[in-house]
Amino acid sequence: MKNTIIGVVVLVLIGFGLYFLIYKTPAKAPIVKDQGVTVDLKTEADNQSAGQVNKDQSVIGKSMEDRDITAYHYGDGETKLLFVGGIHGGYEWNTVLVVYEAMDYLKANPDVIPSNVQVTVIPVLNPDGLNKVVGTDGRFTASDVPKSEAQVVSGRFNGNNVDLNRNFDCDWQATAKWQTKTVSGGSAAFSEPESLALKNYIETNNPTAVVVWYSAAGGVFSSNCHDGVLAQTRILTDTFAKASGYKGYEEFNFYEITGDMVNWLAKIKIPAISVLLTNHEDTEWDKNLAGIKALLQYYAK
Repeated sequence: MKNTIIGVVVLVLIGFGLYFLIYKTPAKAPIVKDQGVTVDLKTEADNQSAGQVNKDQSVIGKSMEDRDITAYHYGDGETKLLFVGGIHGGYEWNTVLVVYEAMDYLKANPDVIPSNVQVTVIPVLNPDGLNKVVGTDGRFTASDVPKSEAQVVSGRFNGNNVDLNRNFDCDWQATAKWQTKTVSGGSAAFSEPESLALKNYIETNNPTAVVVWYSAAGGVFSSNCHDGVLAQTRILTDTFAKASGYKGYEEFNFYEITGDMVNWLAKIKIPAISVLLTNHEDTEWDKNLAGIKALLQYYAK
């Protein structure tokens, strides 16, 4: 009799165990293989719910020192405007801040973007160079910039000590010039991960027009790679210059440059301008806001 009772108890316990094992254990998310890539659906869902996947921004590549190069997207129209800052990192840190101000403005005023336009903003193309100067590759303030001129100048170059604005495919040379100084243009056009990331982004997305901020000369400069200024580039230059109050120029000819980004864009027939801030400290936001708004109004037509 005792053995019978024990047997019944054991069977009941086994039954409860099987019930909880089958019906109460959460199902594990399936693992799916798509074109050779394994995806954990549960992890992907968790990332989305945690805000780690954001359609309004994308990482377009990595820097030499493995920092993200991030693009931020505003609007969803078919006309694509691309704004780029920080190609010279911490040396031209005010170009990063002016683009961050543009991002804040577009986020706070989404209605300013015409329905047919999408604006993509890359605030820091050279995050390694920015990090050398301000200690971060993200948001910072002018008070984070050191007083050491040598440290600020070092931030012009990427983690491979290459001047990224000498690494594009228009008159590229390995030994390049910056004012009277000799600088590295890299081992080949697009040898650096930052310039290659931008090249890949441009070729994939084919922007309608590109605006790149530099400092310091105080002007708006058309792009050109030995084939004349594109008609649309001339309109870009005139529109931004007239609205902002900067002087417009047919080309940058203060000294000879090789491997320039906007001139490469001209070579592949994409309208592009360089906006050079007047000095290395100020964002001149009111002037640049007026230029940005004028471009948005032009492309709304």
